[in-house]
Amino acid sequence: MAKKRTPSRKSWQQRLSAEADPAAAELLASIDVDAALYKYDIVGSIAHARALAAAGVLTRRELAAVRKGLKDVADGIESGRIALDPGLEDIHMVVEAALIQRVGEPARKLHTGRSRNDQVALDLRLWARDAIDGLIGRIADLQRAFAALAGGEAGAAVVPAYTHLQRAQPVCAGHLLLAYVEMLDRDAGRLADCRKRVNVCPLGSGAVAGTSVPLDRALVAELLGFPALSRNSIDATSDRDFLAELCFDLAALAGHLGRWAEDWIIFATTEFGLIELDDAHCTSSSMMPQKKNPDTLELIRAKSATATAALVGLLTLTRSLPSGYSRDLQDDKRFALPAAAAMDAALAAAAGVVAGAKLTPERMADDLDRGFADATSLAEYLVGKGVPFRTAHQIVGGLVARAEKAGRTLAEMPLETLRAACDAVDDDVADSLGAANVARRYATDGAGGPRQLKRQLAYWRKRLGR
Repeated sequence: MAKKRTPSRKSWQQRLSAEADPAAAELLASIDVDAALYKYDIVGSIAHARALAAAGVLTRRELAAVRKGLKDVADGIESGRIALDPGLEDIHMVVEAALIQRVGEPARKLHTGRSRNDQVALDLRLWARDAIDGLIGRIADLQRAFAALAGGEAGAAVVPAYTHLQRAQPVCAGHLLLAYVEMLDRDAGRLADCRKRVNVCPLGSGAVAGTSVPLDRALVAELLGFPALSRNSIDATSDRDFLAELCFDLAALAGHLGRWAEDWIIFATTEFGLIELDDAHCTSSSMMPQKKNPDTLELIRAKSATATAALVGLLTLTRSLPSGYSRDLQDDKRFALPAAAAMDAALAAAAGVVAGAKLTPERMADDLDRGFADATSLAEYLVGKGVPFRTAHQIVGGLVARAEKAGRTLAEMPLETLRAACDAVDDDVADSLGAANVARRYATDGAGGPRQLKRQLAYWRKRLGR
């Protein structure tokens, strides 16, 4: 049986005859997560107050008092002087209650023409816009770190590229690094594109149908830096597409960071030895004193789970909701905010890992020609001599098998053996064998040779400002 209602601090409680059940009240509260939106709630409230003043709801003096009060509330929350009372449910009610304490009656006018539905939609868009800007900046920092490492002396060293985690073809080490820069650039582009759909002002939509108060929505949008207004109040208050899109972008970013982390975890092993990680980004073992573990990379890789889970969770949350706002949407922040925070932390750590890492070309040179990475080059050499590629492929495959059995590289095979396999082979075949020769012979734009690396580095230095 519901308890008899006692005076409540909740603005909507007068409609009901009983206090919320304690378990229900705990479920209704979201202050633990939406407290992160306090700055946006206050900025949005100041803009709304300006619109109320323009509509004649607030006097100039009241507007000044409300603005001053809201700034004081912001300082109070920032400093911890204002308690985030879960009994008030959410950050909107915390801000309103604190403002009423400071300003009195003018503060009670602030919610005129506004619902928590369009209020939280605004706060989320303001937050998402800042989050995107911050993430794009983090991505650029990481891209610069990769480009700087690729442009170093060791970036021109020739190393194996891999497919199926088997040696494939030789490339400049810098080419491997710039592959991550390309992935990250798509991530930044997706986020920038998402920002366009985030950057729409929903305030003025009210709970679901707008308001009879003649609010100047264009003024509010201008004050908050929005280039566009939402066109439909029903959609504006219930739309979370922009959060789902952001979470997808975060999941894609996490996937790229995870791929890079996996590569470097492998490359830093004794078996590969292509990368040396700085001690500042590693840990050791509590039992094995010789260990140098790439824990930072492993945890960056783990963050892909956070971002992917957020995307699945938000899509599941919003699936099949009816038109208009539903309280389910209160939990949207439990997915989007932690995912953005996780990616921000991962990007910051990643930039440090890359900046502190060293390529190890001397180790790379020890067994560079193992694995027959020049086999494709030899096949293409035969193509240049008029041999059809499929025929050349078969010839070189047979030579690889013979060389492997003899314990030799292709470059170490006698010229007579090569000629016996194909009479098109001439003395100039040596220029197409050996990893370094292969890398120098790449002719196409975007390939892994030293000439292409110089062009790619010039492009990225110009794009990234360094």
